[in-house]
Amino acid sequence: MRVSEIFYSIQGEGVLSGTPSVFVRLAGCNLSCSWCDTKYASRDTEGEELTVDEIIRRVAEYPARHFVLTGGEPMIADEIHCLAERLNALGKHVTIETNATVAPDGIRADLASLSPKLRHSQAKANADPPWRLDVLRDWIDRYEYQLKFVVKSEGDILEVHELLGMLERYVPSDKVLLMPEGVDMDTVRGREAMVAGLCKEHGYRYCRRLHLEMYGGREGI
Repeated sequence: MRVSEIFYSIQGEGVLSGTPSVFVRLAGCNLSCSWCDTKYASRDTEGEELTVDEIIRRVAEYPARHFVLTGGEPMIADEIHCLAERLNALGKHVTIETNATVAPDGIRADLASLSPKLRHSQAKANADPPWRLDVLRDWIDRYEYQLKFVVKSEGDILEVHELLGMLERYVPSDKVLLMPEGVDMDTVRGREAMVAGLCKEHGYRYCRRLHLEMYGGREGI
């Protein structure tokens, strides 16, 4: 597996925000978001080639119970199912952070952190968002999940509602997280009040960028 980085830190986003976690960031992605904050992990030619056994040996030194498989897009990694299975067998809580365009195919996961990309993620103006409704339904039907949306403007809420309606599933409002877009805290703070207002209006959860608040945009932390 091509690994961009392995590190022990604090989960910065979502329902487990603040939880000490080991992150295994896999290299390679099937999307190319205009505002990607981990471009260094988007190329499958970057990083270090490691076997699942080597990854397990490296993460064994950390005292955490929570593990996060992230990217890039971790679900395109050849041995992702094997890695998740091994961590599960060790009694670890596994979160998979995915853009939800690749089917789970029975992968072991305690939390699916699903982040469908809205239209503003596309480099081409007015391009359709890269949604895979069948894949999203599969994740939602089979796993404990959170739906995490990156929001740039108030109008994005219409797109969130569009997607939720197309899912044809009951999605509790507390599973919908709105997160201000930004790769630095100045940008995030400029959108905090707007995103918080949308959460208050529609009953969704506000998603902090705790890792940016604590560490800035540094890699490996």
